[in-house]
Amino acid sequence: MKMRLSTLAATALLLSFTSPLAAAGWDDTASAARGKTVYWNAWAGDPRINDYIGWVGAQVREKYGIDLRHVKVTDTADVVSRVLAEKAAGKNQGGSVDLVWINGENFAAMKENHLLYGPFVDRLPNAALIDTVGKPTTVVDFTIPTEGLESPWGMAQFVFTYDSELVAKPPKSAAALLDWTKANPGRFTYPSPPDFIGSTFLKQMLVDLTPEPARLQKPADDVDFDKVTAPLWSFLEQLHPNLARSGKNFPASGPALKQMLADREVAMGLSFHPGEASRDIATGLLPPSIRTFVLDRGTIGNTHFVAIPYNASAPDAAMVVANFLLSPEAQRHKQDPAVWGDFTVLDLDKLSAADRAKFNALPRGEATLSDEELGTPLLEPHPSWMVRIEQQWLKRYGAG
Repeated sequence: MKMRLSTLAATALLLSFTSPLAAAGWDDTASAARGKTVYWNAWAGDPRINDYIGWVGAQVREKYGIDLRHVKVTDTADVVSRVLAEKAAGKNQGGSVDLVWINGENFAAMKENHLLYGPFVDRLPNAALIDTVGKPTTVVDFTIPTEGLESPWGMAQFVFTYDSELVAKPPKSAAALLDWTKANPGRFTYPSPPDFIGSTFLKQMLVDLTPEPARLQKPADDVDFDKVTAPLWSFLEQLHPNLARSGKNFPASGPALKQMLADREVAMGLSFHPGEASRDIATGLLPPSIRTFVLDRGTIGNTHFVAIPYNASAPDAAMVVANFLLSPEAQRHKQDPAVWGDFTVLDLDKLSAADRAKFNALPRGEATLSDEELGTPLLEPHPSWMVRIEQQWLKRYGAG
């Protein structure tokens, strides 16, 4: 799964990772972190992810003397708003957020409003293991250069899940999906934005429908927003009458949609983690007949990150947590389908033979597509598109 990036751009973006790490300085950081509490604001919509964060907490407590508290959030935009409010109130130290799980429009908003600590990624010893060449979205977030202001900790790609006992031939384009819902009314739906999975579905449909996908790599504006997104709204107008609950009531979240799939209320679902279905089969959340597919033109992929707010109370301890998240131990545990199934950001060729063997020994999972089947992920649109699309969707359908 490799995304294309020009050689010149890639070279420029890699500069922060090629400078020597200051080992002595890191020892001071780790020492200052001991005994500190880190309030990690992270999405809490999946029990398995919550369990993984709990495992991280136990590890950093044992290894580094850090008390990691998972502040469970539904929408990361709320965290951005809180830090922005603290800045407006002049609270430039002792902030309520030490670490935040972030990417996309929320990262763009924090960067634009100077709400981020750093750059700090080049200070993390394990940053040397990141695959910045094969996975360039580890340094570019929804077209926005990260510039060391957020640390990658997982790879994602949008996939469709389906019950193979109910769907004989998965629809592999937006047009084919529309036709399938017409022939199978009530068997498909998606979460209502701003839920991440629901919003990503809208982006995916727009990317598949637009005749000019390159336009989405530039900021949205008033000049052509209506024209560029017209195919999406036309598609939704035709799609919604065919949805579960007649498109009048949408599931509130990705997990809610997954439960509908498990109950066979719908025959297809959505995920941003290629290994999630295999994990859910293994844990009994989904039946063994569940499989995954991507569209013929590909599906959106990205990296997710952690960032430190500019006024964090414990930035040193937050950096130690971010560094642990990049360790081969944490990355391998996270990629295990029985744990999370989230793909690593590391370059396995940079690991020791022993660590590489542990990754290679991980089961792929019966519902997880091969790298060849997943193909080259499509680039995320500029975050401004999602902000406007969510607003427009809520205006059109939010009261339904």
